[in-house]
Amino acid sequence: FLADYPDLALTLLMPREAGAATSLTHYQLEVLREKNRSLSQRLKDLVTVAEENQALVGRVHQLALRLVRAASFRDTVLAIAASLREDFHTDLVRVCLTGMPRLMLDEAWLIEVDPAEESLVPFADVRARMDPLCGRLRADKLNFLFGELSGEVASAVVLPFGVAGFLGVGSADPNRFHPGMGTVFLRQIAELIGTALVAAAARPA
Repeated sequence: FLADYPDLALTLLMPREAGAATSLTHYQLEVLREKNRSLSQRLKDLVTVAEENQALVGRVHQLALRLVRAASFRDTVLAIAASLREDFHTDLVRVCLTGMPRLMLDEAWLIEVDPAEESLVPFADVRARMDPLCGRLRADKLNFLFGELSGEVASAVVLPFGVAGFLGVGSADPNRFHPGMGTVFLRQIAELIGTALVAAAARPA
């Protein structure tokens, strides 16, 4: 009965003298210990999440500083790639620019295409929704972003940032990016990058 109604056990007042009630007192103590273990684990989980969020806030801040310091469109694009690699410790980064000034850099992480390019069709939905796409990508998306390295990508995220284009980040870890992960910071990153790129492209050369 008390196993089915543990809260009732906590409200019972038992005599202190030894006797038949000794085992029930022990049961009350065990219930309290179990609740304490459960609360301790929940507190530990909350602290872990808080520490992870604090670290992400710092990385987003570093990205913002890099973008503010960029003196040109070229510097802005380079700052994005550098921040993703160095601050966010990503495995594979792809910056896809659509309709932006051409930099013609010989870099594997930079993809420059015309907005009407047929190869962008697989990304039409995610760009229209402006929501990050996390998890395992279809082969057409993987091939566009990572080419010969697509076989090494076990999970990825596509991060659209408006008319300027989108990011592709791949990882060999299948659990690094997944559909159930939080996207608040990803949206903030996309907004920062999109705003910075459009502003830098409009800046006089």
